[in-house]
Amino acid sequence: MNVGIEIGSDDTGQSVHINIEELLATRLLVQGNSGSGKSHLLRRLLEESAHLVQQVVIDPEGDFATLADAYSHVVIDAGDYNEHEIATMGSRIREHRASIILNLEALELEAQMTCAAAFLNAMFDAPRDHWYPALVVVDEAQMFAPSVSGDVPDAVRRASLGAMTNLMCRGRKRGLAGAIATQRLAKLAKNVAAEASNFLMGRTFLDIDMARAADLLGMERRQAERIRDLERGCFLGLGPAISRRPISMKIGPTQTSTRMGTHSLLPMPESEPENLRTMLFAEMETAAPPVPMQPAPQPVAAEELIRRIAQPEPAAGMTSDAEDSCDTRTADAVDVEAIIIDVLQEMLADTESAYQPDALLYQDFSVRCRMQQLAAVPLGLADFRRRFAFAKGGILDPAEPRWSALLEAAASLPEDMAAPFLQIARAAMEGNPCPDDDALGRAYGTRSPGRIRRLVEYMEKQGAVVVRADFGGRRSIGIPQLGLSTEAE
Repeated sequence: MNVGIEIGSDDTGQSVHINIEELLATRLLVQGNSGSGKSHLLRRLLEESAHLVQQVVIDPEGDFATLADAYSHVVIDAGDYNEHEIATMGSRIREHRASIILNLEALELEAQMTCAAAFLNAMFDAPRDHWYPALVVVDEAQMFAPSVSGDVPDAVRRASLGAMTNLMCRGRKRGLAGAIATQRLAKLAKNVAAEASNFLMGRTFLDIDMARAADLLGMERRQAERIRDLERGCFLGLGPAISRRPISMKIGPTQTSTRMGTHSLLPMPESEPENLRTMLFAEMETAAPPVPMQPAPQPVAAEELIRRIAQPEPAAGMTSDAEDSCDTRTADAVDVEAIIIDVLQEMLADTESAYQPDALLYQDFSVRCRMQQLAAVPLGLADFRRRFAFAKGGILDPAEPRWSALLEAAASLPEDMAAPFLQIARAAMEGNPCPDDDALGRAYGTRSPGRIRRLVEYMEKQGAVVVRADFGGRRSIGIPQLGLSTEAE
């Protein structure tokens, strides 16, 4: 399933899209000097894909905390928690698929690197059942993966660099897709930058950075001057998720904004010099008593924040009308079941879906359900795995009474064998020929004939099937529990 988001427009005004599914498989590197629009680009990417994929933002400056005002992100203020609690949250967000913003603003550089390393390592080490696709955005990546040692201890640098290397080099198989941004490519560790296949290059002035950017974009050195002339908010993009050839684009507007002050000029205050002098050097004893400060908000306890990650609150930006429509849509169980069946049929129409890992299939299922305007994904991973196995076996609605005997017979086999067994049992019930090895392979998720032979042998040893072959080599399979047999094939 190809899901594209509009990131901006090219020089001719045509929309430029990023394929999120491809981005998850190939990763992203954003480069540009301070003021080139990197944070604006990342915010646009996060906003447009918020409804498609789980998002994790490593935010060293607190720029992205405002996303939580409009979307269902949970903000973790890292200064309020210890390393063990941060690691626990990193593991929990993979389990519950919560989108979070790890705000490191209150920490010194050494503490930021230690905290980010603990959080990323916990995500990386999550159990295989929790390997859901997630977009991991790291702003100011040169801080966490420096190319040379700096003022922090070597142990801290190695831990942070190792976590970033795991994210970019080995994270794909675990569903983690890194999208990293840096001010200078020369300051970013090469083994981290080299793993990205998609590039968005903004304005930069130093020759060494322009040369590396031109190399990544496949441009000649003499063309590197083009990077210096880019305007704020304009980027050169290249990669399988963006374009096969370098393309110039202007990043589109965002719905949210940072809490930082404006960079525009403001009128100077109109006061006479004497008045200013009087205000600046007024006697302290005659000065008005200071206004009492409002008490600082108490940090959220780690247990409470973990509970919020497991059960995220609705986004503040949702209107009551939208909530009412979502409640109406999810309240009708018949409609939800019909949508589940339609989505499963759409997924089965893609022949490659039979060979995809469960985590990617579940992500595809989640996106399709949201596109059908369901307020929440109607099935958990375990329930989805079982329903998809039934669907591959030809049973889209397991609640139908005619399938009860088949499902009871399949219950004695491991869950991953349910689909090929149900294909055989259904063929026997309908008096059809035995499914061939290709059909059983698609149901089992393999292209290996040897694995299918071993699968059938295992089911026969368990007493679930009986295989017969005539002298012509034609095979039929009987189901003893049902007293039925397929036609010879």
